[in-house]
Amino acid sequence: MVNVDAWAGEELDGLKQAGLYNHIRTIGSPQGAWLQVDGRRALNFCSNNYLGLANHPRLVAAARQAMDTHGIGPAAVRSIAGTMDLHVELDRRIAAFKGVEAAVTFQSGFTANLGVIPALVGKEDVIFSDELNHASIIDGSRLSGATILRYPHCDPAGLAAAIAEHRGQYRRALVITDGVFSMDGDIAPLPEIYAEARKGDAMLMVDDAHGEGVLGKGGRGIVDHYGLHGKVDVEVGTFSKAFGVVGGVAAGNAKIVEWLKQRGRPFLFSSAMTVPDVAACLAAVDLLEESTELVERLWSNTEFFKAEMKKLGFDIGRSVTPITPVMLGQATLAQEFSKALYEAGVFAMAIAFPTVPRGAARIRVMISAAHSTDDLEQGLHSFAEVGRSLGVIS
Repeated sequence: MVNVDAWAGEELDGLKQAGLYNHIRTIGSPQGAWLQVDGRRALNFCSNNYLGLANHPRLVAAARQAMDTHGIGPAAVRSIAGTMDLHVELDRRIAAFKGVEAAVTFQSGFTANLGVIPALVGKEDVIFSDELNHASIIDGSRLSGATILRYPHCDPAGLAAAIAEHRGQYRRALVITDGVFSMDGDIAPLPEIYAEARKGDAMLMVDDAHGEGVLGKGGRGIVDHYGLHGKVDVEVGTFSKAFGVVGGVAAGNAKIVEWLKQRGRPFLFSSAMTVPDVAACLAAVDLLEESTELVERLWSNTEFFKAEMKKLGFDIGRSVTPITPVMLGQATLAQEFSKALYEAGVFAMAIAFPTVPRGAARIRVMISAAHSTDDLEQGLHSFAEVGRSLGVIS
């Protein structure tokens, strides 16, 4: 019989020795530019709260009001008795916001990918997937049973070669890419990927989790950013980042969305988004449709912080978005750097394998519209001090 304690203990010890053990910190305050982290006030450079909406008074008020009229939980899956009028309204509003024919919401962005991909392709089909796609895309692809062929990162020519090599061998083909890559902050060359997908008679899906609220007019995402409306078959997104809440969405072709309502397993077999979450998401859409101010502030903060980090001598990789990876290489160094930042009052977690490749460990800084210039300057000062003390910069 397997000694579970011994096996798990050995594995955990191995993670600690390699600098890969994740010490999960606890937040004791609302999300914002500053947090209570393990009982200490710290500048927040970790959260995906791009627009500062996670504690916005209008979202909080909308959630409270909806609980008065609709309760808390839907108490059922959407396909039986869990579809409330609030869910229908959010589906309609997010479709209009994204400029697509239709949309359907899921419990999270992760479950959206687990629902969408297996509903589109199966064992007789092929998926062409960017080699750095998110784990939820990888898991959804595996669940589908389709053959998975990875193409070189953000390489339309590599995609074209893969499609050409395997053309005619499968019933249907699906090309999948992240819009914004969450660890490096670079953007998929979507127009070129679209062109190759169409040449190869393949469906195209983009995961815009880190593009919504960030790219495009007023945060409408990567498809709007490139002017590709009507050309991407499915956009998958999340409400847990720029929208400041939780939940996922699949948007695009109306017939595909209707098919997902019939065959998307998380839609069919897991309870719908809760009432306060849906109401808060609707309030977030209201804010984004009313003004582009928060998106503009996010980009102003991003440009300032990145320029100053480069002046200090930090390697911030290939990012062209608010995601700012501070490349350090070794996991042990990244852990040490993160710990020193925390001691200096800055909450910025180390990212290492398996989230990123071995030897590519980093501190991932997430810039927000909630940060003031003083916040950013304080963070830069701490990065400079820690970087010099650890020999990362001179």
